[in-house]
Amino acid sequence: MSEKTHSTKEPSQKKSRIGKKPIEIPAGVKIDVDGNIVKVEGPKGKLSQVISEHMSITVNGASAEVKCDAEGNSFRALHGLTRTLIANMVEGVSKGFTKNLEIVGVGYKVALKGKDLDLAMGYSHPCIFKAPVGIEFTVEGTQKITVKGISKELVGQVAANIRKIREPEPYKGKGIRYAGERVVLKVGKSGKK
Repeated sequence: MSEKTHSTKEPSQKKSRIGKKPIEIPAGVKIDVDGNIVKVEGPKGKLSQVISEHMSITVNGASAEVKCDAEGNSFRALHGLTRTLIANMVEGVSKGFTKNLEIVGVGYKVALKGKDLDLAMGYSHPCIFKAPVGIEFTVEGTQKITVKGISKELVGQVAANIRKIREPEPYKGKGIRYAGERVVLKVGKSGKK
Protein backbone atom coordinates (compact mmCIF):
# COMPACT_ATOMS: atom_id res chain seq x y z
CA MET A 1 0.00 0.00 0.00
CA SER A 2 1.33 3.37 -0.93
CA GLU A 3 1.06 6.17 1.57
CA LYS A 4 -0.61 9.39 0.47
CA THR A 5 1.62 12.39 0.74
CA HIS A 6 0.09 15.58 2.07
CA SER A 7 1.11 18.93 0.69
CA THR A 8 2.69 21.23 3.25
CA LYS A 9 1.58 24.27 1.27
CA GLU A 10 -1.22 26.23 2.90
CA PRO A 11 -4.28 26.71 0.69
CA SER A 12 -4.52 30.20 -0.75
CA GLN A 13 -7.23 32.19 0.99
CA LYS A 14 -10.02 33.17 -1.37
CA LYS A 15 -11.64 36.57 -1.17
CA SER A 16 -15.30 37.33 -1.63
CA ARG A 17 -15.99 38.23 -5.27
CA ILE A 18 -18.84 40.54 -4.27
CA GLY A 19 -16.97 42.01 -1.30
CA LYS A 20 -14.00 43.02 -3.50
CA LYS A 21 -16.14 45.18 -5.81
CA PRO A 22 -15.90 48.92 -5.10
CA ILE A 23 -19.16 50.75 -4.32
CA GLU A 24 -19.79 53.70 -6.61
CA ILE A 25 -20.97 56.79 -4.73
CA PRO A 26 -23.25 59.03 -6.85
CA ALA A 27 -23.17 62.83 -6.57
CA GLY A 28 -25.01 64.12 -3.50
CA VAL A 29 -24.41 60.97 -1.42
CA LYS A 30 -22.11 61.04 1.61
CA ILE A 31 -20.75 58.03 3.58
CA ASP A 32 -19.54 58.52 7.18
CA VAL A 33 -17.89 55.74 9.20
CA ASP A 34 -17.93 56.07 12.99
CA GLY A 35 -16.32 52.95 14.54
CA ASN A 36 -18.51 50.08 13.33
CA ILE A 37 -21.50 52.30 12.40
CA VAL A 38 -21.85 53.33 8.75
CA LYS A 39 -24.06 56.34 7.99
CA VAL A 40 -25.19 57.12 4.45
CA GLU A 41 -26.89 60.40 3.60
CA GLY A 42 -28.41 61.41 0.26
CA PRO A 43 -31.17 63.41 -1.40
CA LYS A 44 -33.89 60.95 -0.29
CA GLY A 45 -32.84 60.62 3.36
CA LYS A 46 -30.43 59.02 5.84
CA LEU A 47 -29.68 55.38 6.71
CA SER A 48 -27.30 53.76 9.19
CA GLN A 49 -26.01 50.22 9.62
CA VAL A 50 -23.91 48.47 12.27
CA ILE A 51 -21.17 46.36 10.67
CA SER A 52 -18.85 43.67 12.05
CA GLU A 53 -15.62 44.76 13.76
CA HIS A 54 -13.74 42.62 11.20
CA MET A 55 -14.91 44.89 8.38
CA SER A 56 -13.45 48.29 7.50
CA ILE A 57 -14.66 50.82 4.95
CA THR A 58 -12.44 53.28 3.08
CA VAL A 59 -13.95 56.09 1.03
CA ASN A 60 -11.86 57.32 -1.93
CA GLY A 61 -13.63 60.18 -3.70
CA ALA A 62 -16.53 58.72 -5.73
CA SER A 63 -16.09 55.12 -4.53
CA ALA A 64 -15.94 53.13 -1.31
CA GLU A 65 -14.27 49.81 -0.57
CA VAL A 66 -15.09 47.21 2.08
CA LYS A 67 -12.12 45.28 3.50
CA CYS A 68 -12.10 42.22 5.74
CA ASP A 69 -9.25 41.52 8.20
CA ALA A 70 -10.27 37.91 9.00
CA GLU A 71 -10.11 34.70 6.98
CA GLY A 72 -12.49 31.80 6.57
CA ASN A 73 -15.69 30.98 4.71
CA SER A 74 -18.00 32.70 7.20
CA PHE A 75 -15.97 35.92 6.96
CA ARG A 76 -16.00 35.72 3.15
CA ALA A 77 -19.80 35.55 3.28
CA LEU A 78 -19.92 38.42 5.79
CA HIS A 79 -17.61 40.48 3.56
CA GLY A 80 -19.99 40.09 0.59
CA LEU A 81 -23.05 40.77 2.77
CA THR A 82 -21.55 43.95 4.25
CA ARG A 83 -20.67 45.28 0.79
CA THR A 84 -24.20 44.51 -0.50
CA LEU A 85 -25.89 46.19 2.49
CA ILE A 86 -23.85 49.38 2.04
CA ALA A 87 -24.44 49.37 -1.75
CA ASN A 88 -28.20 49.04 -1.07
CA MET A 89 -28.05 51.96 1.37
CA VAL A 90 -26.28 54.12 -1.25
CA GLU A 91 -28.89 53.17 -3.88
CA GLY A 92 -31.74 53.75 -1.41
CA VAL A 93 -30.75 57.29 -0.43
CA SER A 94 -30.08 58.26 -4.07
CA LYS A 95 -32.85 56.47 -6.04
CA GLY A 96 -35.08 54.66 -3.52
CA PHE A 97 -36.71 51.23 -3.85
CA THR A 98 -40.17 50.15 -4.99
CA LYS A 99 -42.14 46.93 -4.82
CA ASN A 100 -45.36 46.44 -6.81
CA LEU A 101 -48.33 44.33 -5.75
CA GLU A 102 -51.48 43.31 -7.63
CA ILE A 103 -54.90 42.35 -6.28
CA VAL A 104 -56.74 39.58 -8.14
CA GLY A 105 -60.36 38.67 -7.42
CA VAL A 106 -63.90 39.97 -7.86
CA GLY A 107 -64.81 42.41 -5.08
CA TYR A 108 -61.23 42.68 -3.82
CA LYS A 109 -60.00 46.28 -3.91
CA VAL A 110 -57.70 48.82 -2.32
CA ALA A 111 -57.90 52.57 -1.68
CA LEU A 112 -55.66 55.11 0.01
CA LYS A 113 -56.95 56.42 3.34
CA GLY A 114 -54.60 59.29 4.16
CA LYS A 115 -51.17 57.61 4.13
CA ASP A 116 -52.60 54.14 4.94
CA LEU A 117 -54.10 51.40 2.78
CA ASP A 118 -57.79 50.48 3.06
CA LEU A 119 -58.10 46.92 1.75
CA ALA A 120 -61.41 45.14 1.05
CA MET A 121 -60.32 41.50 0.81
CA GLY A 122 -63.51 39.51 1.38
CA TYR A 123 -63.38 39.64 5.17
CA SER A 124 -66.30 40.87 7.29
CA HIS A 125 -64.29 44.01 8.09
CA PRO A 126 -62.05 46.32 6.04
CA CYS A 127 -58.31 45.86 6.62
CA ILE A 128 -56.41 49.08 7.34
CA PHE A 129 -52.67 48.70 6.76
CA LYS A 130 -50.77 51.54 8.46
CA ALA A 131 -47.80 53.02 6.60
CA PRO A 132 -44.63 52.51 8.70
CA VAL A 133 -42.16 55.38 9.09
CA GLY A 134 -40.10 55.70 5.89
CA ILE A 135 -42.68 53.98 3.67
CA GLU A 136 -45.02 55.60 1.15
CA PHE A 137 -47.92 53.90 -0.66
CA THR A 138 -49.37 54.76 -4.06
CA VAL A 139 -52.47 53.10 -5.51
CA GLU A 140 -53.29 52.80 -9.21
CA GLY A 141 -56.98 52.10 -9.82
CA THR A 142 -58.36 49.65 -7.25
CA GLN A 143 -56.05 46.70 -7.98
CA LYS A 144 -52.43 47.93 -7.92
CA ILE A 145 -50.28 48.96 -4.94
CA THR A 146 -46.76 50.40 -5.02
CA VAL A 147 -44.62 50.37 -1.87
CA LYS A 148 -41.84 53.00 -1.89
CA GLY A 149 -38.99 53.66 0.54
CA ILE A 150 -35.24 54.14 0.94
CA SER A 151 -34.59 50.91 2.90
CA LYS A 152 -34.64 47.82 0.65
CA GLU A 153 -35.19 45.56 3.65
CA LEU A 154 -38.17 47.59 4.94
CA VAL A 155 -39.80 47.90 1.49
CA GLY A 156 -39.55 44.12 0.99
CA GLN A 157 -40.87 43.34 4.48
CA VAL A 158 -43.85 45.72 4.18
CA ALA A 159 -44.75 44.27 0.74
CA ALA A 160 -44.57 40.74 2.23
CA ASN A 161 -46.81 41.79 5.15
CA ILE A 162 -49.42 43.26 2.76
CA ARG A 163 -49.34 40.04 0.69
CA LYS A 164 -49.96 38.02 3.89
CA ILE A 165 -53.36 39.73 4.39
CA ARG A 166 -54.76 37.53 1.60
CA GLU A 167 -52.18 35.27 -0.03
CA PRO A 168 -53.09 33.92 -3.50
CA GLU A 169 -55.26 30.83 -3.04
CA PRO A 170 -54.26 27.78 -5.13
CA TYR A 171 -57.51 27.13 -7.07
CA LYS A 172 -58.38 30.46 -8.73
CA GLY A 173 -55.32 32.49 -7.71
CA LYS A 174 -57.41 35.14 -5.95
CA GLY A 175 -55.59 37.34 -3.43
CA ILE A 176 -52.62 39.72 -3.26
CA ARG A 177 -49.52 38.85 -5.27
CA TYR A 178 -46.28 40.52 -6.35
CA ALA A 179 -46.42 42.09 -9.83
CA GLY A 180 -45.34 39.43 -12.31
CA GLU A 181 -45.56 36.61 -9.72
CA ARG A 182 -46.63 33.28 -11.23
CA VAL A 183 -49.12 31.46 -9.04
CA VAL A 184 -49.27 27.70 -9.65
CA LEU A 185 -52.93 26.67 -9.65
CA LYS A 186 -54.23 23.31 -8.50
CA VAL A 187 -56.86 21.37 -10.40
CA GLY A 188 -60.19 21.53 -8.56
CA LYS A 189 -62.08 18.41 -7.55
CA SER A 190 -64.37 17.09 -10.25
CA GLY A 191 -67.84 15.74 -9.45
CA LYS A 192 -68.52 11.98 -9.49
CA LYS A 193 -69.78 10.56 -12.75
